[in-house]
This record gives sequence, C-alpha cells and structure tokens, in this order.
Amino acid sequence: MRYFIDLSYCGAPFHGWQVQPGVVTVQSTIEDALCKLTGRPIAVTGAGRTDAGVNARQMIAHIDLPDGFDTGDRFLRSLNSLCGRNIAIRSIRPVAADAHARFDATERTYRYFAHTAKNPFLGDLSWQAPASLDFEAMNEAALTLIGRRDFTSFSKLHTDVKTNICDLRTAAWKRIDDERWYFEISADRFLRNMVRAVVGTLVDIGRHKTNLEDLRRILEAKDRCAAGTSMPGTPLFLWEVKYPY
Repeated sequence: MRYFIDLSYCGAPFHGWQVQPGVVTVQSTIEDALCKLTGRPIAVTGAGRTDAGVNARQMIAHIDLPDGFDTGDRFLRSLNSLCGRNIAIRSIRPVAADAHARFDATERTYRYFAHTAKNPFLGDLSWQAPASLDFEAMNEAALTLIGRRDFTSFSKLHTDVKTNICDLRTAAWKRIDDERWYFEISADRFLRNMVRAVVGTLVDIGRHKTNLEDLRRILEAKDRCAAGTSMPGTPLFLWEVKYPY
C-alpha cells in the first residue's frame, strides 16, 4: 500500500536530500529508519531534491508498505525517534497506488530569508544582507521572471533533466519587519540550484551592480555563467508542495 509522508527537516547536517554514497542524506536517514522498523528495505521518493544545507518546512515523500501494516501513532513516534532530531515526520497517510510524490506535485514554493542588521539569534537560517540593498529594484526585476520560460541560465550544469523550461508563478521579496525579509518563489518545477542562482542575480540588482536589462540578457543567454553567484543554502527553505488531491 502506498503512503504519503509529510515531513520537515533542518538541512545543515545533511549532504542534501538524495541518497549518495559515503555521506548522510535526508533520504538515506529515513530509509534506514524504515528498514529498522519494517525489517525490509523501503524506498523513499521525495517531491524534489534539495541541495546540501537547504531546509524543508514541508517535504512530501511516498513509500510502499505491506498491506495491513500499522501506521498509527506508535509507528509515527518510532519513525521520528529513529530519524533523529533534525527530521520531523508530521504525518503519514494512505494514497492511491499510483500516486507519486514527485510527478503529481503541481506547485512547489521556496522561501529565502534575509536580514539587514546583525542578529545573533538567526544563525545561518537567514542571510545578512547589506542595509542598502534595494528591495524595490529586486521586486521590479523579479516580475520579469514570471511566466513559462527557459531557465537554463539559473540551472546547475550537466543535470539529467529533459527540459529547462519552468512555469514560474510567483517571485517577490516580502517584508517581515524592519530588518527581516524573505524571497518567495513558486513554480511547477525547479531546476537544480535554480532558486539560489535567482536570488544571487536579484541581489546583484539590489546592489546596483546590474540592472533590469542585464537580467533580460541573462535569461536570453541560456548560460549559467551569465547569471549571478549562487547564494548560501542554509537560509533557503522548501516551504510548500501542492497536489491536486
């Protein structure tokens, strides 16, 4: 029987989501915990692949368990205990046998957090931005990104995807208070390293190192070298994943 797992995690201790040889990842940690609980290998398929250090307020993954397996409160508590302090399994629910955490997702939302004054309580979960950063200019530029287009200039090189076209639906910097902001971006899909590259490119505009016309040229270039520097991963959160059911 297939189940969807709703989980959160702090990305700092992990080498990203996806299983990799010789390192600890979020996926491998959950698979190890499930193997201990069930006595058999259980594959975990996530809605996406977050990079090293990137966090998730909400990640959805699917697993297949034997029919009649008890997934009640005791199972949830045991799974949380085995996954350790940096992963929280919020819920597990049965879904259709052909439901797919990755391919059925209709929209993903990320948030990148920043602050403009020194704050010892935010740690690495927020990027300390220059106080002079022009958020108005960055928001004007972000509007030009919205739509269905080729985002090759913001993708990590040599990935295994068939297309670099994404339907970008929202992109905006939003104020939390006088010193804290977050950049929210939503799309049907994202390319590897895309959000951090977009943020880095917008930050260059906010610093007045580049402008709106430069951004248009970057998009048209379809060249990762044309875009801005990739930002640090720890202030980035996979915020929400949506499904049609």
